[in-house]
Amino acid sequence: MARPRYLTLPIIIVLFVIGYLYYATVFVVIDEWLGLTTAAGLTNAILFSIVAVMAVATYGIAIFRDPGRVPFSYMPDIEDSESPIHEIKRKGGDLRYCQKCSTYKPPRAHHCRVCKRCVLRMDHHCVWINNCVGHANYKIFFVFVLYAVTACIHSMALLVGSATDLLHKDQQSGASSKTSYIICGVLLFPITVALGILLGWHVYLILQNKTTIEYHEGVRAMWLAEKAGNIYRHPYDIGAFENLSMVLGPNIFSWVCPSSKHIGSGLRFRTSYDPHAASPK
Repeated sequence: MARPRYLTLPIIIVLFVIGYLYYATVFVVIDEWLGLTTAAGLTNAILFSIVAVMAVATYGIAIFRDPGRVPFSYMPDIEDSESPIHEIKRKGGDLRYCQKCSTYKPPRAHHCRVCKRCVLRMDHHCVWINNCVGHANYKIFFVFVLYAVTACIHSMALLVGSATDLLHKDQQSGASSKTSYIICGVLLFPITVALGILLGWHVYLILQNKTTIEYHEGVRAMWLAEKAGNIYRHPYDIGAFENLSMVLGPNIFSWVCPSSKHIGSGLRFRTSYDPHAASPK
């Protein structure tokens, strides 16, 4: 059974921070600097609101969407000519089998100790969404981070611009406004840096068609291959654009949309051994 989704402390913190930064950006920074009745102020408020709404919407979807479960009837077909890769255990050479779930694990699937089940194309378990990031919600998670970074950069630019303008004009803001400026700055800087690093990390992973788990497994595999005089290549890396299309969708205009109809079942993925194969089934 899927883990119940409920409000945890990390989720409450995220929602509180988003709400406060939205209020401070629109009703303090923009209002005091540009004014909400001016064209520039209204435009910035609308654009920031759109990005903020998209960030909250995708955050909610990432929380409640199941990351992808292994069907109870799943059984690897070792004679399937369209699936040249069958992942095996590190020791013994048998097909990967989860003793806790009592089922075979498809390629790229891993057992989550927190969710207590196997997750398709598992990337990691995220406490900030109280959910695993896996096959079915990975794009949603990535798009959320993208919108969050965009909103933070916009808010930071407005904050710096407003503060610079106040200093240049030698104006004094009210005590409550000054407090909002300070709190907003203290929150924005580390959040923007952290989310920017997270976004860059997942862009790197997507370009190589890796998950966080596969990256760490690949480091060990590369070391073992070099030790044996061989060259290791990630089997699911089929080229940068194809990797992007596989994760974000075939239509470049849908890459920033929270859609995931293109992802397939998550039981089979294209590999570098069959670059001309059809999309994942």
